Amino acid sequence: MNPEELKAIESQRQALLGQLNAAEAALRGGLHTHGFGSIARAHMERALAHIQEACVAINEINRARTAEQLVNDLIRVQRMMDAATRGKSQRT
Repeated sequence: MNPEELKAIESQRQALLGQLNAAEAALRGGLHTHGFGSIARAHMERALAHIQEACVAINEINRARTAEQLVNDLIRVQRMMDAATRGKSQRT
């Protein structure tokens, strides 16, 4: 690739990262909005995780998880959190 092509690719990469950062900020703001219920919040949390993973994929090629791996990891974390919450409520 010539320098102009590399410059164009980097410009596109920066533009995409800017869009992802804007989306992340919007989702974070939405997480503090009340009245939409736990299902909407869960979707926003998962969307936020996907956006963050997309940033990793763009910045660190071959370091990001696939979408399926990310979802499986999120499910495992949620199960651990649910188990910990159940354990706390049983102790009190």
